[in-house]
Amino acid sequence: MVSAELIATRQFRLTNSTIPNPAPGEIQVLVKAVGICGSDLHYYFEGGIGDTPCVYPMVLGHEPAGEVLRTGDGVTGWTAGSHAVLEPAIFCYHCEFCRTGHHNVCSHLRFLSQPSDPGFFREVVNLPAANVLPLPRHLSFSEGALAEPLAIALHSLKFALPAPGDTVAVFGAGPIGLMTVAALRLSGVARVWAVEPVAHRREMALHMGADAVIDPQSEDVTRRIRQDTGQRGVDIAIDCATKNGTMNLCLRITRNAGRVVYTGIPSEPAVALEFHEVRRKELALYAVRRSNHETEMALRILAERPAFFAPLLTHHVTLDRIAYGFELLENYSEGVGKVTVTPS
Repeated sequence: MVSAELIATRQFRLTNSTIPNPAPGEIQVLVKAVGICGSDLHYYFEGGIGDTPCVYPMVLGHEPAGEVLRTGDGVTGWTAGSHAVLEPAIFCYHCEFCRTGHHNVCSHLRFLSQPSDPGFFREVVNLPAANVLPLPRHLSFSEGALAEPLAIALHSLKFALPAPGDTVAVFGAGPIGLMTVAALRLSGVARVWAVEPVAHRREMALHMGADAVIDPQSEDVTRRIRQDTGQRGVDIAIDCATKNGTMNLCLRITRNAGRVVYTGIPSEPAVALEFHEVRRKELALYAVRRSNHETEMALRILAERPAFFAPLLTHHVTLDRIAYGFELLENYSEGVGKVTVTPS
């Protein structure tokens, strides 16, 4: 089995290893596509994510889809050749938070792609059967890999609580931001602004359903949003970028008693928020921790609208060219949207 191990900032190496047969209750899967996520970029370029440093070597990648190779004892309903989407989060199901439905903040959570828990930039993986979901046959493996980021966007809306008639600003039109725009459009909100400095990403945001786009490098975002909303501000701000001041921009452009959702992960271990903006407006602030069993809904949406989401999948690279995929995303080259890696 070949894996791409991160061994230092901006440095992968390919390694060969063996993998055991699946244990009872497990499924062995040939990994066919893995999306490169923003958190992977943090690890690769910055040597950590927030206050969590890399522990080398480590295997990244947590947006996977693949093909079942074999099953362990006690597993039913799966046969070799079945197509599947793979959940990277392994929960204990016994702690206080799992018992109350907050599986995504499980006390004993294992998230595959963190230090000590290898991710999916590798050819083969064994997973608990509960972490393997059927991929509709009319979807490609790369389309299946969109389920994980779409699930995060759907989870964020549980805090945003969009309603018909609401106005929403989304900061960042990377894959998560674009998925968030799409999910908002499906929810029936009245108007969505996408704030994004990269031109081709602004175009993608319009395709995904944004009503208007703003380039923060050439326009004052606060002035524009206030002007467009009659000085009221938006009902909801969702920050999928969390850089270049966007976390505080969200506070400034949201109406009194509005909602602010932070989906992105800032690079800094500590962030200075303009608290008095929060206090005066009595804003509700929420932080998103990945997703919590929204993958099945994400798959249903992808299955119903494959042509709608397909334009996001702009680049595919093999495991031996994984660094090139990261470089595309760093430089926003070649109109890049979502890059998927093909390990096998």
